[in-house]
Amino acid sequence: MEFSGAVLDVDGTVVRGDEPIPGAPAGYRRLREAGIETLFVSNNPTKAPPAYVDRLGAAGYDVDADRVFTAGSVTTRYLRRHHADDDLLCVADPGLLDQFEAAGLSTTDDVDAADALVASIDREFDYEDLCTALWALERDIPFIGTDPDVVIPAPERDVPGSGAVIHAIAGVAERDPDAVLGKPSDTAIEMVRERLPYPPEECLVVGDRLDTDIALGERAGMTSVLVRSGVTDADDLAASAVSPDYVLDHLGEIDRVIG
Repeated sequence: MEFSGAVLDVDGTVVRGDEPIPGAPAGYRRLREAGIETLFVSNNPTKAPPAYVDRLGAAGYDVDADRVFTAGSVTTRYLRRHHADDDLLCVADPGLLDQFEAAGLSTTDDVDAADALVASIDREFDYEDLCTALWALERDIPFIGTDPDVVIPAPERDVPGSGAVIHAIAGVAERDPDAVLGKPSDTAIEMVRERLPYPPEECLVVGDRLDTDIALGERAGMTSVLVRSGVTDADDLAASAVSPDYVLDHLGEIDRVIG
């Protein structure tokens, strides 16, 4: 199979923290040498694409901002399409709020005035935030999550992600989110297809998560490659209903896929 494009996850696939994962920079260079157009797609909603140019560049990956998008990008698109005129109550990192402001979206701290609730990773999430979210959702307003990642890779060990906050709110409100963005959502697939305008069978999706990266590849009809350099271990793989087409120890083994 000749491949034309590749979607690459970031955390757990090409970097852990700010450090490159061993073998991954060489795998990235191999994709580029093979003429495969690459697109970095992260489920981290807290930073806009330009921040990834600096972070990835420092780790040895040469990339332009238009070759990166995040769960923040996906959520912003969804909100501009479906909630452009709404006042959004956000349980979220300040970095996500900055992206909403730059996109012209309106946010509020008023539980009784909010038109929708947006939940995401928030490193200062506390009991008061949980109360605020509960009271807002008692008004039966839309409930939107930025991404499903319950656990995310960090430099020392894995830590809770957006999914942990979303599940906590869903538990007390006794309702599921109306939409969860990021990978593998329809909006994320739409954005991938815009930036990699090739037949799905000519595209790879490489990542360390079964329920996001590999699920995106499966849903989009692309070849999926799981790398074991992040959060997924052999037990997770054996128990999953989502099956990757290839399993590699790290991105540096990508020649096993592209030949």
